[in-house]
Amino acid sequence: MGERLKIFAFIAILGFIAGVIAELTAEYVLPVLVTLLPSFLSAKYLLSGLAGAVLTLALVSVWAYFTGSSEQ
Repeated sequence: MGERLKIFAFIAILGFIAGVIAELTAEYVLPVLVTLLPSFLSAKYLLSGLAGAVLTLALVSVWAYFTGSSEQ
């Protein structure tokens, strides 16, 4: 049961970090992207989807790095 609790704690920490990154992205990065990108790309849903995709790829990459291969 201890290993499961460690995994849940690790996922909770990753989720917390993802939330902080999402807030920082919404606060600082998205306004810059809106001014740099053409007006048709400034739709909020498109930028939110892009941010979600980047966060998901980062989280899965971190998870895959830490868990490693089971064939070792």
